Amino acid sequence: MEIFNHNSNIHFLGIRKFTVGLAVLLMVASVALLGTRGLNYALDFTGGISAEVAYDNPVSIEDVRTALDKGGIQNAVVQSMGGTRSVLIRFQTKDDTHYTQPAGPSLNLDLIASDVAKALQAPRPDAKIASRSYVSPQVGEQLRSDGVTAAIFVIIGIGVYLWIRFERRFAFAALATEVHDVLVTLGVISLVQREFDLTVLASVLAVIGYSINDKVVVFDRIRELFRSSRKAEPEEVLNRSINSTLSRTIITSLFTSIAMAALYFFGGPSVHGFAITMLIGILVGTLSSIFVASPILLWLGVSKKDLMPVTKENPELARRP
Repeated sequence: MEIFNHNSNIHFLGIRKFTVGLAVLLMVASVALLGTRGLNYALDFTGGISAEVAYDNPVSIEDVRTALDKGGIQNAVVQSMGGTRSVLIRFQTKDDTHYTQPAGPSLNLDLIASDVAKALQAPRPDAKIASRSYVSPQVGEQLRSDGVTAAIFVIIGIGVYLWIRFERRFAFAALATEVHDVLVTLGVISLVQREFDLTVLASVLAVIGYSINDKVVVFDRIRELFRSSRKAEPEEVLNRSINSTLSRTIITSLFTSIAMAALYFFGGPSVHGFAITMLIGILVGTLSSIFVASPILLWLGVSKKDLMPVTKENPELARRP
């Protein structure tokens, strides 16, 4: 199945100054957004109250959320716990002085649980608080730190892998585009102030993997065409590689986007953040695979001699143009 002709000759590298310039501009704008507006961290990262609630009869997530809003507990995160009779509620208390115990600075969880129970039992008397706990902001800060560390290690690991599998210029191009994809994705999330929770963090890591998969396909074709072409110029080889993998890139992105759209519309509110972040990342990663990665390779000076295999019989053969 092909959307574009395998032998098409769209001159993508002819607009490389514009596309790379736009990519740099988007990165700068994303850094500015993250520095000024920041991310709208959810309770996973800011800390708060967590309560498990059990019902005698089935209940919907929307009914629970509505009851909490009417009871004065705003912006609560409500998730199903694998069935229709138990839910997990997480929220931050607005008036900590009301819930602070006289003996110390810790929160009075019994009083908080009582207020939650009253809010839920107003429309549904069968609601019961099964357990409650408090997550401190320090735990959330640790999660944020671990998430950043995980993303950095993933990107560096990908760079090392590509250095070994291809050549150092491919590793540099991949690292640059991966940083671009992550920053622009986070910049869009910051712009719309979408809630950033653990599912969104997981999707950002998934975007890194998805994006590099696209680029490895193009890189494989670049290496193949360099080795099979005798006198082709680097720009021509890079352009032919993008054109020959274009259908595969677009089809993969299209069907992955359809899957994420289905997850958004039918998967429930708990996976909305994951699906939306993946959709943003798929778009950004696909465009960078087509318009950014190969121009970076060209400017780094990739050539046929860099990709010719070294043989034991004649190691200098790999260095001949």
